[in-house]
Amino acid sequence: MAALVFGHKNPDTDTIISAIAVADLMNKRGVDCKAVAQGKVAPETDFVLGKFGLSAPPVVDSVAGQKVILVDFSDYAQGPADMKDADVIAVVDHHKLGDVTTSSPLLMWVWPAGCTGTVIKGMYDFYGIEIPKNIAGGLLCAILSDTVIFKSPTTTDDDKKAVEALAKVAGVADYKGLGMDMFKVKSAVDGTPARDLVFRDFKDFDMSGKKVGIGQLEVIDLSMLDKIKADLAKEIASVKGEGRHSVFLLLTDIMKEGSEMLICSDDPSVVEKAFGQKPADAVWLPGVMSRKKDVVPKFEAVFKG
Repeated sequence: MAALVFGHKNPDTDTIISAIAVADLMNKRGVDCKAVAQGKVAPETDFVLGKFGLSAPPVVDSVAGQKVILVDFSDYAQGPADMKDADVIAVVDHHKLGDVTTSSPLLMWVWPAGCTGTVIKGMYDFYGIEIPKNIAGGLLCAILSDTVIFKSPTTTDDDKKAVEALAKVAGVADYKGLGMDMFKVKSAVDGTPARDLVFRDFKDFDMSGKKVGIGQLEVIDLSMLDKIKADLAKEIASVKGEGRHSVFLLLTDIMKEGSEMLICSDDPSVVEKAFGQKPADAVWLPGVMSRKKDVVPKFEAVFKG
């Protein structure tokens, strides 16, 4: 039976492309693998798949009893409910190491990079395996997305070098233009239900025993969300009521390089403790672009008390 390669819930472009790329790489190394996903692809990802002739992985919700490879995450909370009954044989990621444990040694590629796609480019190079043109294009887009075209504070020199190399393989002359095209697609919100927008890029975290959900919507102009901001606020209150201590939604303006955070929490003072701003229904956080680097560590420190 093929090992399943998948990323976190509410998959973004990095998660989907990473699953496709790692499955390709491992199959070429003689390990039977299949790329899958934990949900349907987002509009930006659908744009990338179409541009480079890639297919969306099938969706799975159960992995018990199967060998699995995790990409772009290593926390049980971000995997299928029965993941503890699966055999994790590899992890490829760019986040902090989560709480996944194994009973046997495993392959680990975890780098402090801006995108899992950068790590995977390093894997192809290390194993001496040529990256297919279409997968190179997908990885290129994943890095541009995760690093917000190098505006994110998570961006590293490795990300920039990977983009330059992948653009050549993929035949992309203007990768910055491609990045903007992606974010235009990502910014499209008209006609999309508020709940779908909240969960477009949403992750749950266990912060000292409290379940905290943090979502992010990245747009090229924050005014695009003015008409639906009240609906988003109402929706995060509903999402919080599903068993969470707090829900925060980052509305990130990639041109102004900052985020407005919508807040719904049992203890709004955590926002002031983390960011030095009086809690309200929303706060503007200049320079905050990355959930991973700018937001999660600060909240984790506050919840630890």
